[in-house]
Amino acid sequence: MKNIGYYNGKIGVLEDMTLPLLDRAVYFGDGVYDVAMVKNGKTFAFADHVNRFVNSCKLARIELGLTREELESELLRLIDTAKKESDEFILYWQASRATASRSHTFPKGEYKANLMAYTTPLTIKSLFGKFHLHSVEDKRFQFCNVKTLNLLLNVLASQEAAENGCEEALFHRGERVTEGSHTSINLLKDGHFITPPTDEYILPSTSRKHLIELCEELGIPVDVRVFTVDELKNADEIIVASATILCRPAESLDGQPIGGKAPDLYKTIADAYYARYLNETK
Repeated sequence: MKNIGYYNGKIGVLEDMTLPLLDRAVYFGDGVYDVAMVKNGKTFAFADHVNRFVNSCKLARIELGLTREELESELLRLIDTAKKESDEFILYWQASRATASRSHTFPKGEYKANLMAYTTPLTIKSLFGKFHLHSVEDKRFQFCNVKTLNLLLNVLASQEAAENGCEEALFHRGERVTEGSHTSINLLKDGHFITPPTDEYILPSTSRKHLIELCEELGIPVDVRVFTVDELKNADEIIVASATILCRPAESLDGQPIGGKAPDLYKTIADAYYARYLNETK
């Protein structure tokens, strides 16, 4: 199966694609991105991801140069090619501000944003494989609500977690839990679904949005509030969520057991989430 790439209208095998060295994504990470799952040629929660991407462009002051409809059309062109290679895959896309000589200020005169995208096969097989978490002090700047390309601290935290035998890093600011290095972090406690508020410290996760909607449909009370590391340690279940895994339970933090006290409630939520995924992509 081939990975398929896209750059400013051109589609080809990803490994054969190139981009200009003066693309501002290369030397500044001056861009924003989004990621979604595609199955049977249909993108799960496409509107949610495009909404977030468009909002990220706005907050980063990136003029995409495409209408929303044109953006979706270009991504669908890529999907139509990629679905010949795989039934289920990740769709990644990003916009960088321009191709221009290096300068901290925006390029002068007229310039165009660059749109890059690619697909790579991935199958969501199970929502029950347990995650192990490694805590990392959150030192990122107050722009986490924008899905930017500037992910160095996320990368370092993720690597630190991997070196400690864990699948994900848990960011915290003092005692406050914010999110994972590439996931949202949510709790179940006493029958309630607890999720942090989306402020400048947290990405507005599409998976978090779906979990809230599903819990409301299932009659599970939803509490949107800040929670602490200590609360997480004592939660009935810890739900790790992202577009590419949907959700998984966590069973350890820094080598100590956590969660595992409400498996039936977690299963109810996970089953509903997977059913929504299958229904929207059938």
